[in-house]
Amino acid sequence: MKVVNNKTKSIDGLGIMKGRKAYTDDYAEKDSLIVKVLRSPHPFARIVSIDDSVARNLEGIEMVLTHKDFKRIPFTRAGQGYPEPSPHDKFVLDEYVRYIGDEVLAVVGINETVVEKALGLIKVEYEVLEPVLDFENAKDNEILIHPEEEIHEMFDIGFKPKRNIAASYGMEIGDVKKTLESCDYVIKETFYTQAQAHVMLEPHTVNARMDYQNRIIIYSATQTPFHVRRIISQGLEIPLSKIRVIKPRVGGGFGGKQAIHGEMLVAYVTYKTGKSAKMIYTRKEVFESSYSRHPMRLEMTLGADKNGVLKAINCEALSDTGAYGEHALTVFMVTGSKVLPLYNKVEAVRFVGDIVYTNHTPAGAFRGYGAIQGNFALESAVDILCQKMNVNPIDFRKKNMMKEKETSPIFEIMGEGTAGTAMIMESCKLDECVDKGMDLIGWKEKYPRVETKDKIKSVGMAIAMQGSGIPYIDMGSATIKLNDDGFYNLMVGATEIGQGSDTVLTQIAAEELMTEVEKVVIYSSDTDLTPFDVGAYASSTTYVSGNAVLKAAKELKNQMIIEAARILSIDVERVNFDGKEFWDEESDKMISLVDLSNQITYSHEQKQLQVTSSYVGHKSPPPFMAGFVEIEIDKETFEIDILHYVSVVDCGTTINPMLAKGQVDGAIVQGLGMAHFEDVKYAKNGKLITNDLLNYKIPTRLDIKKLTTVFVDSYEESGPFGAKSVGEIGIDTPPAALANAVFNALGVRITSLPITSEKIFREIRR
Repeated sequence: MKVVNNKTKSIDGLGIMKGRKAYTDDYAEKDSLIVKVLRSPHPFARIVSIDDSVARNLEGIEMVLTHKDFKRIPFTRAGQGYPEPSPHDKFVLDEYVRYIGDEVLAVVGINETVVEKALGLIKVEYEVLEPVLDFENAKDNEILIHPEEEIHEMFDIGFKPKRNIAASYGMEIGDVKKTLESCDYVIKETFYTQAQAHVMLEPHTVNARMDYQNRIIIYSATQTPFHVRRIISQGLEIPLSKIRVIKPRVGGGFGGKQAIHGEMLVAYVTYKTGKSAKMIYTRKEVFESSYSRHPMRLEMTLGADKNGVLKAINCEALSDTGAYGEHALTVFMVTGSKVLPLYNKVEAVRFVGDIVYTNHTPAGAFRGYGAIQGNFALESAVDILCQKMNVNPIDFRKKNMMKEKETSPIFEIMGEGTAGTAMIMESCKLDECVDKGMDLIGWKEKYPRVETKDKIKSVGMAIAMQGSGIPYIDMGSATIKLNDDGFYNLMVGATEIGQGSDTVLTQIAAEELMTEVEKVVIYSSDTDLTPFDVGAYASSTTYVSGNAVLKAAKELKNQMIIEAARILSIDVERVNFDGKEFWDEESDKMISLVDLSNQITYSHEQKQLQVTSSYVGHKSPPPFMAGFVEIEIDKETFEIDILHYVSVVDCGTTINPMLAKGQVDGAIVQGLGMAHFEDVKYAKNGKLITNDLLNYKIPTRLDIKKLTTVFVDSYEESGPFGAKSVGEIGIDTPPAALANAVFNALGVRITSLPITSEKIFREIRR
């Protein structure tokens, strides 16, 4: 391969470095109205009255919007499949506010100064209600967070708002109780994972204008432009045909932009006034009023026999969705479906639980999407079981983990494979990942610990799997057009959010068309001009959208060969093509791609060669990885120093090794942030304390001394040129790997994240 599996530079990197117009706010009209939101100071309250008389009369104020201005249409902000698997439990503005930071009203004015002044002049009277701030006490609490009658689910997701349950799920294969009773070794432990903030550099940003056809044009920093269009149409009852959503360059998303944040209000203002409008979240609003990761409690029970065979897994989980149920069910399901199949030799497995409402900032999509929570619990529990059995944790994993050509019944029951059958692992090099990781970290020399006078060095590890899109749901499409002079346009709905998908998809097209990357001009994510794509989530882009691009490129190449045969007056079967020329070996007839494209563009037989293809996966081939961490702990302060993290990944063919490594490295740092650095803290009244970058610490290059990422040789037959996903897999292993390393160093087990010196000290004292 000449283009794929090569370190092609990012196609947009240079232009962005030069500061060229690229991001959402770059496209805002200069005279845009400014939209800002007054947010609730209470975790739970009913709005009794609003006095905005002074604010409305300020010069420069266009309008003040309250819940009385909007028809009561419940919707979900979650940008995912349709019918949506999230409850419709949100209104544009509501009489009730359900967390500190929830929308009370919106002020619209000619500039930020006058809008800020108006916000300070509005008087709101609240009936303050008792909140639910402990998710372990939310279920069946006498306080109902969502008493309204209009909210609903689109299909059965276990939605029981009268019990504060946004969704619930349960599955069992075999008889877990009976199997555990037959086990020689059983361990049971409860794990807690915390909320986590996305901290993308670009805040939530949206602007809108009316075009000359009286259609609303929305520029949004979103991961899901087609879903944004649909949700706005539903919530505001604007016909889909009147809405165009354009996604410019996005300055990071990580799942936080897989929803609407501000788009509904800005769209409404522009649609009602006919004037341009925009909204940019402050950093405080991003922390308090957008999304976090779902906090969870996971009760994990494992059972094994005396021969070291894992026989049963039981996971009972509880998830905190916060004030609204976005992504509640699907995040929870991934906690099981992308984790438990790792150990596929079990006789019985059970995964059950609820996702409950609380009066906290809503939880939503976040890279890892439930798998990181489940992986922390399972991979920590595996080490606990190994310690009880007195067996080597790596030997135990290698004996029990998924291997190539194997499967798991969980894939079938959770719909991961082709309908009616379980998914076979056509590509799984997890054993190679483990072996190579051991060598790179120096496991045999360092396990379990090496002590000096003041410090202890130790190592820990974990394995993980993820997925490549959602089978039968995630769809990607691509259009490829041949232009005069022999270059191509590639139009995709796939969403570039900094992960490099525009570059990767361009490489796939260029490889199949046997041309250079520079000859393929990509345009992505415009609901008018590009074909449908679900968006950037579920690790779907390379596998799902990449397959669509590959299909389109193959079809276009066939069309070009047919045209060459016509022009050369030969049979199609005799045409050879090398990306630059078409020729017939028998007659020595030849035409260049440039001449062919010019002839069909300008000759009397003019035509446009253009192909649109779509792809929906019937399975979700998982990438696998083994993660190893080396740490050093101070014996006196228990301060943890992360010396080295080794990631060995099976993601099939790496379309762009440089970008793939960047994806894994970035995910590892985010995973280590959740494991050790990041802690979302609330005051007793439900106010978020860690609502700025001074109080919310994320790891930097100074905090992690060395990252080593390598890829094993793997090929997934169903993927484009053998590729699987790589965007999320890196985030899953750090929490368990770090917890296991701390235990190997000190003999104490930390079961709640983040793992801090204070927790270690308290556990040692205990």
